[in-house]
Amino acid sequence: MALDTPTDYGTVTGFFDDRTSAEQAVSRLQEAGIPSNRIKMVAGGDDNGGTSVNEQSGMGFWEALKDFFLPGEDRYTYAEGLRRGGYLVTARTMPGEYNKAAEILDENAVDIGERESSWRQEGWKGWQDQTDVIPVVEEEMRVGKRDVSHGLVRVRSYVVEEPVQEDVNLAQEHVTIERRPVDRPATDTDLAMQGRSIDVEERREEVVVSKDARVKEELVVGKTVENRTQTVNDTVRKTRTEVEDERGDTTRRH
Repeated sequence: MALDTPTDYGTVTGFFDDRTSAEQAVSRLQEAGIPSNRIKMVAGGDDNGGTSVNEQSGMGFWEALKDFFLPGEDRYTYAEGLRRGGYLVTARTMPGEYNKAAEILDENAVDIGERESSWRQEGWKGWQDQTDVIPVVEEEMRVGKRDVSHGLVRVRSYVVEEPVQEDVNLAQEHVTIERRPVDRPATDTDLAMQGRSIDVEERREEVVVSKDARVKEELVVGKTVENRTQTVNDTVRKTRTEVEDERGDTTRRH
């Protein structure tokens, strides 16, 4: 097994001879709290069946390992192991997860150094005879923004009835008849009133109610926009290289 970052976090790698051991390692990593999107398994040989986490197949093994941030020599060795039918499991750990992940992958993983020596004895030439380019990769963080709902304000109008009261003075007429005793000679006018009728109509006032609608207040609904600045903190990965030149006994780091 290769441990790529000698700190309390980084990428931990384990190589297994069979799918069962590899899948058990994946399950234990998940049980330890490492989410599946930070665990990858690459199946070697012609094995395309079963289920694995982020399993990659159908491409060259060297190409399948290009995103694993492995040194070129390790990547070449693992690619040879995959070609021979092995299984590679990697876990990208966060602070506090590294040691546990390393312990899980160490339990049943193949000693890749010993396996490499065995392959060389069989005639495999290994990395030293290969010419390759080590890519120096740096991640760049892109920060964007999206529009999301922050809540809804609903303004609804409706009609309610409220009781009102107002006093109104009304006039009403009443016809009265009064009998007065008299004793005088009848005049021509009195005689002329004989056989006539007099109509007197009583009238009264009644309440007439009318309603006028008047606007008393306006409710204006609008929106205001407020801008704020938010600082985004995250991490990006970079490839660091170290060249040891035994001819001059010097070490250069980039």
